[in-house]
Formats: sequence, structure tokens, C-alpha cells
Amino acid sequence: MRPEPEAALSHHTAVPRPRCAERIGLARLTRAAEAGHDLRPLWRRLIARLLDGSIEAGEGLDLSLIAQLLGDKEAGLAIQHAILSSHQLFRSPCAAKPPRLRVLALAAATDMGSNTPIEFLLESSGIELTTLYVMPDIDWPDWLPDHDVAIVIASDSEDCRGALDKIAQAMTHWPRPLLNPPQRIGNLDRDKLHGLLDGIEGLEIPPTTGASREQLTEISLSVLSPSDISVGISFPIIVRPRGSHAGKGLAKLDDAAAVESYLGAHPQESFFISRFVDYRSDDGLFRKYRIVFIDRKPYACHLAISDRWDIWYLNAAMAASSDKRSEEAAFMRTFDSGFAQRHRAALAGLSKRIGLDYFTVDCAETKQGSLLIFEADNTAIVHDMDPQDVFPYKVPQMRKVFEAFAAMLHRRSGRPCEAAA
Repeated sequence: MRPEPEAALSHHTAVPRPRCAERIGLARLTRAAEAGHDLRPLWRRLIARLLDGSIEAGEGLDLSLIAQLLGDKEAGLAIQHAILSSHQLFRSPCAAKPPRLRVLALAAATDMGSNTPIEFLLESSGIELTTLYVMPDIDWPDWLPDHDVAIVIASDSEDCRGALDKIAQAMTHWPRPLLNPPQRIGNLDRDKLHGLLDGIEGLEIPPTTGASREQLTEISLSVLSPSDISVGISFPIIVRPRGSHAGKGLAKLDDAAAVESYLGAHPQESFFISRFVDYRSDDGLFRKYRIVFIDRKPYACHLAISDRWDIWYLNAAMAASSDKRSEEAAFMRTFDSGFAQRHRAALAGLSKRIGLDYFTVDCAETKQGSLLIFEADNTAIVHDMDPQDVFPYKVPQMRKVFEAFAAMLHRRSGRPCEAAA
């Protein structure tokens, strides 16, 4: 897997074929969609090229992303599968030439939300990003593009397991420093995280256990109780389909009748359940914090405030409330001396046990003052797409996060920040 020139002769022509296909990439396409730009004309042009066989590999991967951004996940994954069957290396746009550093990201062939959205972190850094999609049924390339440091961006989801296993087998002879080792990513699954973090001072994490559809059906019939599946779980319970993210399928169920109704609306065969923790503040509002850890140091990412427990940033209506935004701005401004200091022991403990170079945590504060952990993963989006006129305080905070991430890559590569790869 030594670095080689980035072009090879095609078997069919004497024209050099680029090793790394160029693409628009996730960050630029998502930013355009969030800004209200219509992606359908680009979709139509690329679909025409796909159908007549003239599409380039990078264009095909962009087409897959556009389909998912337009809401057609099934079509997007089908296009991605077709592209990745013949090409696995892609280069994202870089803000500097020559680049200040070269990073190789190891991804899985999955949906757009199940790999670390690393492009957002590097978009303005001058660091070149090449992504290798690791395919369990396709051999490693006999070469790797030149890079200073590698990072695993595949998630702990079921469809990434094959890629993580394959990366783990190759780790011992990887030619460069490799961040976010796959064995540790596998510990982030919801039913494993409690066992990993349980017992940390000042931290609370309710046990989460897997439950089959048959088990939930028996609970709905009062044949079983939640505690029969896992000790310490009782009504009300939190349930979600296994593998779901961003609150999809998440529900609080108060009794057996609610379980029956939930199953009627969710056809999945496998779920996670846990006990519900009422984390309302004294003013009756719920507050969910997203913290990003970079090289063991925590940074504020966002604070969502809502009157509903099933809160994530998009349903908290932060843009509609100046009071909420003022509180979020204060949270970011005073993070190091406030939140991070208040939960110093808990944050240090979970960072050490998780052991990843980069990951995020969604959390809250209990009424007793403990840090309540909802989930930890390496794929939550960390971005600067919020409108600056509404959220002016986010720009400097996100810049701090992005700079910390770039500095970590330089540090771990052994190259000073001003050096090019």
C-alpha cells in the first residue's frame, strides 16, 4: 500500500485515468440545499450522463448524494453501489494549492449520515481530503494515494461492520498514523455504550438494550414487562428502531397500549429500549447539548432548548427565539469555565473510556446535576451552515472547532501546521 502516482493507463485506452475521482462533495451539495438552491437541474444532467454511460465516478457519487438530499435514499444508495463497484477513491475540493496536509478518510459504503461528515471540518482548512470507500467484497487497492495521516470515518452502524473489520485487519501495517481505530468505534453502539461508561463519576447513562419485535409484542399483551427484558427498565420507556438516527422512530411509551400502537406504525424487527429520564430544567424546558471531542478536549457544538423531551436542533425552533439564542451564545462563550468545568470529571472519564480522537456526545443535565448521556458517535454533523445574521455567535465557535480538528491532524501527522505534505 505504498504511495504511487495518481494516474494509471486504462485497460481500454491509452488515456491516463485518474486514481482519485474528483467530486463536488457532501459539504458543498448540502450547503447548496440548505441555502435553498434547486439541485434538480444538476440531478437531471447527471442522470442523463448515468443513463448514457458517460458519467465519471466522482459525478456518480455526487449524484448519489443529491438523490439522498432530495429524499430518495433508495435510489441514492443504488447509484452509490453501482459507482463503488468499480471505483473507491474520491478527492474533495481543497482550499489551498499545494495543500497544507493530505488526509485519507476510510469510509463505508452506506448512507450519507453514517460516515463522519469530515468535509465540513476541513472545508476551509487547506487540507486535502481523499476518501477511500472500504468494500468488504473488493480487495484493497494495490496502492494508496499519498497521505500524511488517515482517519476512520465509518460509523458503528450494522452496514459499516464489514468495512470496520477489514480496516482493523489492515491497521497493523498501515503506512501512516491512523486515527479513530475501528475497534473503538464499535463500542459506540447504544447497547454497548452503557457498559463502557457506567460508573464514571458525575455521569448518568440509562441502560439500553436490544429488543425484538416479538418481545415488544409480548409487552404490548402484558405477557412481559420491560424489566423482563432488562433489569432497571420500566414504564415509561424510550424505544427506537435499531440503526435509526436523528430521532427517526424515537418514542416515549407509557404503557402496554402505547407499545401496541407503536408497533402498528413501525414494521422493523429490532429495536432499542431504555428507561425515560425526565431531564426538565426548573423552568420546565428541556436542554440538549452537543459536545465534540477533539484529541480528548471537549468543545461546545450546540445547545437546543425546547418544551418537548424528544429534542434535537431542528425541532427546537432556536431561530424563532432570541432568548434561546442568547442562552446558547452564553453556553458557547463560557463553555470552558462553565459547563466543561462543572462536568470536568464526567467529560474526562467518558473521553478516556471512549478513546477516540474525534467524536461527539449528545447530553443533558439531570435535576441532580449529573451529566446525562443520550448517545456518542463519530458521525454527528458539525457544521457552520446556520445563517450568520441569526446566529452570529456560531461562526467564531465553529471556527474554533475546525481549527482544533486541523491542528490535531497536523499534530498527529508529525508535520507543523505551515508545512505542505
